[in-house]
Amino acid sequence: MTDRTAAPTLSGRHMTLRPLSPADRDALVDVASTGGLWDLSYASVSQMKDPDAFFVRAFRERDAGRTMPFAVLDRADSVCGTTRFLRMNAQHRRVEIGGTFYATRVQRTGVNTEAKLLLLTHAFGALRCQCVQIRTDALNLRSQAAIERLGAKRDGVLRGHQVMPDGRVRDSVVYSILDREWPAVRQNLQSLLARHGDPA
Repeated sequence: MTDRTAAPTLSGRHMTLRPLSPADRDALVDVASTGGLWDLSYASVSQMKDPDAFFVRAFRERDAGRTMPFAVLDRADSVCGTTRFLRMNAQHRRVEIGGTFYATRVQRTGVNTEAKLLLLTHAFGALRCQCVQIRTDALNLRSQAAIERLGAKRDGVLRGHQVMPDGRVRDSVVYSILDREWPAVRQNLQSLLARHGDPA
């Protein structure tokens, strides 16, 4: 893996990923609060109820070389979500994609599919990863279905993995994509993205 702290700007037809900035705070609060999205306690968006703590953690982990946080921009260059590489491990050439949430207005569009395509392309290309992992709450069935549509393999469940802010003990479902599986996953993502057509 190359430099673990320098986040690139990655652009596609439907959206752009750029390094997360403190200036994105208010826009992400708006994304998270609209429609009560941040009330989904099993999703990472719930962390935006304390946005200052969210940003402190994000930049502390980034500066330590453990994460690479991104803002997600729509076609109008408006912030519509966030995602990141985390648990970055150069020795074992592996990263995790997580901390992801999107505005309700871009859900079920090409944004998530293209974001995953860009992130995975960067991970298996520039970062030379041999494994990319994705984890989600066992209660988040929608997230599990979305991850499985990508072509990731379900590795198993980490029972009693995390104690959540509300005191609930979370089980985490773990998925992964290996470098030898990446060509087929990439083809699948490109096919899924084609169904969304050209963005307006």
